Amino acid sequence: MLQKLIADNYSAYSYCKFALSNFTCMNKKTWFYIAFFVGLFIVFYLVLTRIIPGFGEKKLPILNDVQPFAFTNQEGKSLTDKDVQGKVYVAEYFFTTCKGICPKMNHNLMQVYEMYKDEPGFLILSHTVDPATDSVQRMKRYADSIGVNPKTWWFLTGRKDSLYKAARVSYLLDDPKNNNISVNEQFIHTQFFALVDKNGQVRKIYDGLKKDEISALKDDIKKLLKETMTGKRFANSFFTNDPN
Repeated sequence: MLQKLIADNYSAYSYCKFALSNFTCMNKKTWFYIAFFVGLFIVFYLVLTRIIPGFGEKKLPILNDVQPFAFTNQEGKSLTDKDVQGKVYVAEYFFTTCKGICPKMNHNLMQVYEMYKDEPGFLILSHTVDPATDSVQRMKRYADSIGVNPKTWWFLTGRKDSLYKAARVSYLLDDPKNNNISVNEQFIHTQFFALVDKNGQVRKIYDGLKKDEISALKDDIKKLLKETMTGKRFANSFFTNDPN
């Protein structure tokens, strides 16, 4: 009786040991396959990030479409939305006689300019909010005083109503409700920059006085330069006012 009990217990022990051994073996195989496929996925993902520009990066949202425009730069050249198609650019508003935030904003923009001045796909568009004062000649003197290339940094003047509508309706740099009063009584004084992609879409607004946002702007320009143009045109609208 005792021998039979010992034999039965031994058999049960042997079975348990066998089952545990098989489970451990199967468990090792399962973990091996999991690790293998996870590793394969990581390698595949890394390869895609190398061969596809911008793959895996969080894309900036599309905030708005830039409307067609026509303004004049510091060289006296008429420029329209067609001249910025396929370009990444920063849009700002300032005036040459400003003694407050404008010099600080353009000082910060100069850092952006220095970083991307040799990039053919990049532009800065500085629109005046005071076209009555900021003539082509005055904008030319201002641009020359800070020593920038007119092919990369445009100082734009034109009709006040067109400039202000672009600021509000295209670039989202001021409240559109402010258009409800006479344009002669309006004056935009904003510290914000708009970043526009190759398709004429506003992707982000930045505070031009904050160092961390200027740093973010520099990084985001690099991201947008990597994006491909989809062929989407600028939005159709009534912004075709010729300032001349």
